[in-house]
Amino acid sequence: MSQSNPASGLDDLAQRFRLFASRESEVNFSPLYTVLARNIAADPDMLMLARFARPDQPVANLFLAAVHYLLLSGIQHPLAAFYPSLTTLPEISIGVYPVFRNFCREHTEQIIDIISSRGVQTNEVCRCACLLPMFEIAAQLGRKRPLAIIEIGTSAGLNLLWDQYSYRYSDVFSSGTRTSALQLDCDLQGSRIPPFPAELPNVTLRVGLDLHPINISDPDAVLWLRALIWPEHSERVVRLQRALEIARQQRPLIMAGDALKLLPVIMTNVPADTTLCVFHSFTLNQFSDEGRKQLSNILVNASKSREIFRISYESQSESEDPVLELYLYLQSLETKQVLARASAHGSWLEWLA
Repeated sequence: MSQSNPASGLDDLAQRFRLFASRESEVNFSPLYTVLARNIAADPDMLMLARFARPDQPVANLFLAAVHYLLLSGIQHPLAAFYPSLTTLPEISIGVYPVFRNFCREHTEQIIDIISSRGVQTNEVCRCACLLPMFEIAAQLGRKRPLAIIEIGTSAGLNLLWDQYSYRYSDVFSSGTRTSALQLDCDLQGSRIPPFPAELPNVTLRVGLDLHPINISDPDAVLWLRALIWPEHSERVVRLQRALEIARQQRPLIMAGDALKLLPVIMTNVPADTTLCVFHSFTLNQFSDEGRKQLSNILVNASKSREIFRISYESQSESEDPVLELYLYLQSLETKQVLARASAHGSWLEWLA
């Protein structure tokens, strides 16, 4: 099978797996993925296999999710004994790598098919706990008019429904829809308290944009979402299942296509008496530099006729914690402010403003 758009070199690829181990899986408690990523980084054969991943994707996450997906789909292999998501008494991770390598050699073609065609569309709903105070600020600056929200890279649309969840922060503060079937817990770090809403902002329009949105009625698509959750994170699986139940009831509008082409059209149809807020989380890493510039230009141009807010929840690099930034677009000018740091999965939030 021919290789398309391979990574620039095995050294760069190895570094991405090492960074994933040190900055993501180790910090966010996945001993299994930490062991696997570090071993893959030192294994030229596995790195050659990982080079088939789509170049716009976070390769370590994608590669490990592909293996997880195959195991969850029912493939019988000794590797399953090391995955907490597949057994109640998993083997110790220290002995996993030879078994993992054997699995990859046996299922090379399937792994290539997955990593060359699918994307990391993790719908980590706990990120909403970090987004909530950002939406509150946008609502306040928008003079408490109803919010019209557009999400770029929406996946299954679960974060579009942030106002349908209940929130608890460090067992001290609570917010959100208290009768919700889904409660999201987030630890506060630092000395500053985010602006939690006493009453949730009113959302009158919500639209999600994605090149390849997840169809939550398709069992295989849902299985892929499940595979993107790391094997030790059983609580994230529970959150996903409850969020999917809410999404099946609410059915937010999700549009398939290039956000840079869809966004200008959608914004022209947003009612003038609403506060327009565009947001994205862990999406810009899949944009080119030119695509990021184009997104800014689209919003700058649209702000000639209306005020626009943009909430960004992104990592500046693979070696830094994610930050939450609030952009304001007004009269063709762009301004921004970094308001918080947060974990990649929304488990903690440090307010900076």
